[in-house]
Amino acid sequence: MKKRIIIIGSGFSSLAASCYLAKAGYAVTILEKNDTIGGRARQLQKDGFTFDIGPTWYWMPDVFERFFADFNKKPSDYYTLEKLNPAYSVYFDKDEFITIEDSLEKISNTFENIESGSSARLNEFIGKAKRNYNIAIKDLVYKPGVSPLELVSVSTVKRLNQFFSNVKKDVRKAFKNDKLAKILEFPVLFLGAKPSNTPSFYNFMNYADFGLGTFHPKKGMYEVILALESLARELGVVIKTGTPVEGIKVEKGKAKGVVSNKFVYSADIVLSGADYWHTETLLKKPYRQYSKNYWKKKTFAPSSLLFYVGFDKKLKNVNHHTLFFDVDFDIHAHAIYDDPKWPENPLFYASFPSKTDHYVAPEGKEAGIFLIPLAPGLKDTEALREQYFKKIIKRFEDLTSQKVSDHILFKESFCVKDFKKDYNSYKGNAYGMANTLTQTAFLRPKLKSKKVKNLYFTGQLTVPGPGVPPSLISGKLVSELITKHHQQ
Repeated sequence: MKKRIIIIGSGFSSLAASCYLAKAGYAVTILEKNDTIGGRARQLQKDGFTFDIGPTWYWMPDVFERFFADFNKKPSDYYTLEKLNPAYSVYFDKDEFITIEDSLEKISNTFENIESGSSARLNEFIGKAKRNYNIAIKDLVYKPGVSPLELVSVSTVKRLNQFFSNVKKDVRKAFKNDKLAKILEFPVLFLGAKPSNTPSFYNFMNYADFGLGTFHPKKGMYEVILALESLARELGVVIKTGTPVEGIKVEKGKAKGVVSNKFVYSADIVLSGADYWHTETLLKKPYRQYSKNYWKKKTFAPSSLLFYVGFDKKLKNVNHHTLFFDVDFDIHAHAIYDDPKWPENPLFYASFPSKTDHYVAPEGKEAGIFLIPLAPGLKDTEALREQYFKKIIKRFEDLTSQKVSDHILFKESFCVKDFKKDYNSYKGNAYGMANTLTQTAFLRPKLKSKKVKNLYFTGQLTVPGPGVPPSLISGKLVSELITKHHQQ
């Protein structure tokens, strides 16, 4: 008889784990509290517009390819990818922006035109980042975080010094131009920490950016969720939405199922892809591994204030992905990590997927997604959301030399309160736990519970860390751990 596994949540890591576990012969059921699947990667549709609520960047395509290859599939069996050119643009002042194109050769030429001699230094920097990427992706991130020895190999020992320097120091040493340095510091923000707190080894994100490029799945990132759902169902996974889990049933120190809507779903194994902190609140105190103080001391990735905006015209002077770095990054970062408060002058990011994809907006109109990184746990009110929308739209108009305020058909917002309500997210964080030196690999919360037998965890608060590709990897890692300890 097949062993039964209940998976809590239906984000990337849960769906990935469900596919591996179903393939291994387990009877898998996913329980999702919301009415649609996808976790943070859900979708908003309104008046002919389609928005990705969560992730909008498709990086590290090789991780997606590796995932689907494990099932003798390819991403192209499920969705169509387009490599973006330009990948993105970065505004530093009115009408002053740098465009990052779709190849290292083109990007090197851009750097050289701004800072003489920088193209050679960039190629050397990206060469080092590529070597780190190959070590990280082919080896380190596919380790389950059980032992410090996972980090020890001939390749990593040679790079030990890179864990005691940081990305900001390395970038600033190689590039004198502040704008170029900021562009090279930007990718590590996906890891949830400041460049000054991120070990140098993580410059492999620069290779993901400049070396591999930025892609867009036709119809949006939600197509990847639908692909995972399709694969999971092909493998026999049962998915139930509108089914919030209110408790984990433990008998004699073993997880025996979950309670949802007063109904008990019995199981041999429970796997949670929900927020790790929240999952432990579903257990009685003696069964929780990590105290309130533990979570309080951890460095969490930011939360976000997001706006989904429908415009009645096409916008100019912007690309699919556009970053606005016209204010001081260090001051904004201080308001996230050091002295949590609403930033006076925030950096922000905007995505206009309708620049690439006609599916996501009616003809002649534009879909816009705006994101302001915030400290988790901040007070979140409608008045504050409106105040910050006006701030960034005014700057957007000034920087891009166009009026857009009178062309807004509608806007929807999503912020700290929504991350808590929809995802049970600790302090309303958006990306999980930051990948700092003391929160890397075996130093992150464990995939396997130390206090409850047959209880496991996956997702961005455990290994390997925040982001979509790491979430896919996390699903694989926990499934391997389960099959190791619970042979069919």
